[in-house]
Amino acid sequence: MPSIPQPLVPDDDGGADASVTAALAAFAAGTGDAAAVASALSSARLLVPVVALLTRAEVGEHGLKQEKESEMALPVLVGADGRKAVPAFTGVASLQLWRADARPIQAATPQVCRAALSEDAAAVMVDVAGPVPFAIEGGLLHALASIGRMPAGDDALEPMLRELSRHAEVTVARVPERRRGLLTRLRRHAK
Repeated sequence: MPSIPQPLVPDDDGGADASVTAALAAFAAGTGDAAAVASALSSARLLVPVVALLTRAEVGEHGLKQEKESEMALPVLVGADGRKAVPAFTGVASLQLWRADARPIQAATPQVCRAALSEDAAAVMVDVAGPVPFAIEGGLLHALASIGRMPAGDDALEPMLRELSRHAEVTVARVPERRRGLLTRLRRHAK
């Protein structure tokens, strides 16, 4: 019989990691760089959203359409250029800014990056609705996905992330409020 996995952080209150919040705020203010954000994210817990997706409905006895079956789905963001991104959030507050009905699943940043690559996504979009959106893409996405699989120690991580972030296409996404709903597409999460 399958067992329910234990939470990544059993006593997690859903708050954002203070070092990630500080690095994102400094990056947004122009006093910090993407390497500091990447370094903070490298060991952080993120929240990946899942939402209920109606798969079958029926008309009830009062003539109203009602849910018959639903599945849990991983939302995927799709940009104007067709590239996909996996949304992830630093905490419950930023998740609720994006979509109040989404349920959080804890995952380490490297796990989220590996999942994005396995889903053929071009990026992991952190806090898409704010307070500071940050895209993990390109070489940085691959570098963060490789954490835990690299033979090098922690001392080698920060210089590598700093070098990658200077040359990689690390961006901050600016999504107009009225267009956010148009960018979201639900896709069934296949295991």
